[in-house]
Amino acid sequence: MVDESSVGQSKAKCVCAFLQELNDAVKAKFIEEYPEALIETNPSFFSQFTLVVATQLVEDSMVKLDRICREANVMLVFARSYGLTGLVRISVKEHTVIESKPDHFLDDLRLNNPWPELRRLAETTDLQVSDPISHKHIPYVIILVKMADEWAKSHGGNLPSTREEKKEFKDLLKARMIALDEDNYKEAIDASFKVFAPRGISSDLQQVINDGCAEVDSSSLDFWIMVAALKEFLAKEGGGEAPLEGSIPDMTSSTEHYVNLQNIYFAKADADFLAIEQRVRNILKKIGRDPNSISKAIIKSFCKNARKLKICRYRLVEEEFNSPILSELQKYLTDEDYSVAVGFYILLRAVDRFAANYNSFPGQFNGAMDEDISRLKITAVGLLGDLGCNGSTLTEDLINEMCRFGAAELHAVAALIGGIASQEVIKLITRQFVPMPGTFIFNGIDHKSQLLLL
Repeated sequence: MVDESSVGQSKAKCVCAFLQELNDAVKAKFIEEYPEALIETNPSFFSQFTLVVATQLVEDSMVKLDRICREANVMLVFARSYGLTGLVRISVKEHTVIESKPDHFLDDLRLNNPWPELRRLAETTDLQVSDPISHKHIPYVIILVKMADEWAKSHGGNLPSTREEKKEFKDLLKARMIALDEDNYKEAIDASFKVFAPRGISSDLQQVINDGCAEVDSSSLDFWIMVAALKEFLAKEGGGEAPLEGSIPDMTSSTEHYVNLQNIYFAKADADFLAIEQRVRNILKKIGRDPNSISKAIIKSFCKNARKLKICRYRLVEEEFNSPILSELQKYLTDEDYSVAVGFYILLRAVDRFAANYNSFPGQFNGAMDEDISRLKITAVGLLGDLGCNGSTLTEDLINEMCRFGAAELHAVAALIGGIASQEVIKLITRQFVPMPGTFIFNGIDHKSQLLLL
C-alpha cells in the first residue's frame, strides 16, 4: 500500500489513497493523528461509528478505547500483529444473532412430535399398497411418522430411546421393504434418528428464553421483543415447540406426495409465523411502541431461525486484564495444547508493561538482547503473579522468541490477523454467523490458532 514516493509522508494519507483504489464505492477519509492521542484528547470522535477496528494498540490504550466505545454503544474489534504471533479480540456489550447459520443442524421435520395435519396425512397414506411403484415413492417423512405412531401405541406412548429399541425400530422399517431398491425406505432408516431426538426446545434456546432481557420494556431491542413473543408462543400455541421452519429436504417421492407434504409444512410454518407476529404486535402495543415498528420480513426470519438464536456478550477488556477467569487461565497454563497460545497471550501483555517501563519493546534495538530477555522474563513472572498464578512460568524458548521478534510487524502475520479481524467485522455488521467468543491467538511458530475464554 506504499511506494517510494510515500517516504516522509503520513502513513494514513498514503494508505488511504491506495485503499480507495480497491473499492471506489467506499468513501475513505484519514486523520493525521496518533490513535493514542485521539483516545486521550478526543474520545467523542469514536461515537460517530457503528464499529471501530483498532490495530497495534498497547494495553493502556486498549483499555481506554474499550471504555469509550462501550459507553457510546459502538462495536469494537482489536487486532494486533507482533512478530510470529498476533491476537483478535471483539468487545461489545451484547450482540444478538438471528441468522447464526450453524454448520450442522437437524432438519425441523417434527417426526417425533407431528402436528394434527401431518399426522392426518400419514394416517391416510397406506404403507401396505400393493403396487410396487407406489410403495417405493412414499416419502420417508410419512413412513417415519406412521411407524413412530405405531411404535408409540404399543409402547405406552413412548418413542424408541434405548440402543436396543432404536435397533428394533430400524429392523421394523427394514421388514416393511418389499424390494431391495426402495430408496425411500433406506432414507427412512438413515433418518430414523430424527424420530429419537428429544421433543421441545434445546437447552441453548431455553437459556435465551430465560434471559433477563426477555422481560421487555419500551427500551428493549427488537430482538428481545421477538424473544418475549416466542416465550409466550412456546407456552401457548407452540405447545413447547418453536415455530416450524417450513422447508423440507429432497427425498425419494412421487410429485403428488411431495407437493402435499410441502404444502402441509408451509401451512404450519405460516400459521406459526402469524401467531408470533400477533404476539409481537401486542407486546409492542403494551410497552407503548408502534405495533408495526418490527417488519414482517424480520419476524419471518426470526421464526425461520428461532431454534438457532445466539447471544454473545463480552467482558470489558479491562475486566479480563485485571481479573481473568483464574480457573481457565490455570487450565490453559498447564494444558500442553494451550501452553504456547496462553504464553503468547501473557507475553503480548508483558511486552506492553516492558515498553511502559523501558520506553522500547524487548529486542527492538541491537545489543541489548540478553538484558531484554531477563527483563521480559521478570516482567512476565510479575504479571502472572498479579493475575493470581504465582509459581507459573513460561518457557525460556518462548521468552527468547518474543525478544527476537523485536515488535516487528511481518506482512504474512499481519495479513492473516487482518483477514480474521475482517471476517469478524462482517459477522458483526451483517448479524450473520456467530462471532468469536474469546481472544483469538495466532501462533505462527506451530501454525496454530486458538481461542482463549478469559
